[in-house]
Amino acid sequence: MLVGVLISATSALGRGPGRDPVARLLEGLCVIDKFRSDTAVAVAAIPSGATLAVGGFGSSGRPDTLLDALCDLDRRDLHVIVNNVGNDFTGIGRLLLERRIRRLTASFPVLPEFYDEYFAGRVELELIPQGTLAERLRAGGAGIPAFFTPSGAGTMLADGTFPLGYRADGEVADRMPEREHREFGGREHILEYGIVADFALVKAYQGDRRGNLRFRLSARNFNPLAAMSGRHTFAEVEHLVGIGELGPDDIHLPGVFVDEVLLKSERSPWKPAIAEFSS
Repeated sequence: MLVGVLISATSALGRGPGRDPVARLLEGLCVIDKFRSDTAVAVAAIPSGATLAVGGFGSSGRPDTLLDALCDLDRRDLHVIVNNVGNDFTGIGRLLLERRIRRLTASFPVLPEFYDEYFAGRVELELIPQGTLAERLRAGGAGIPAFFTPSGAGTMLADGTFPLGYRADGEVADRMPEREHREFGGREHILEYGIVADFALVKAYQGDRRGNLRFRLSARNFNPLAAMSGRHTFAEVEHLVGIGELGPDDIHLPGVFVDEVLLKSERSPWKPAIAEFSS
């Protein structure tokens, strides 16, 4: 039936000799090729001061090639939204080591050196329960502006007392805002807002030129949610596959959420020669 409709549609376009009318119509319906061969040129669109939603759980599923490119481009003053920093100076840890992060929105900033920066007033921390962070990213990508959750109710994260940042003298400079409270079913809930980031950086196991992505095992983690929340999403893939090689049931994130696809670099992640902060 579809072929019949297409053939009928071509009658209004005229018929050239030796031309298949369906092929002639489909010439103008090519899908945008989202693959980019030069990572530095693509990532250069991200300015200093941007808000970034980053996929990964520690080093699992972390887009190191994209993060290294940001450092090589000397981007700074970044607001990074990610589950955790990791436990070394690669990936998000490199951004921290080189003091490129202005604010971290995260659940588990376990790297000890992060707290040196936090208490010295060089980086802000918006601490969010892990499930709430996941839902805030998903909500932002789904167009849901806000939602209520019991997570965090009755704690420093909701009552306006948790320090968002410190001054150089060690005094609190600012605190996380108090959350709106409401009761549902006899249980206290707090209002949380969906996250919409300027850009999203994610990593997938396989991807095609249309931006369709497939993740591998637990490396899926926060990646689909981060990708959905970005106004412009970069996907780093380990393997670029041909269009049609990923079956519909194998696509974990449709290409509609992805703007640019880049191959993982064998040189990433970058590792410091001496893993320590300069004074």
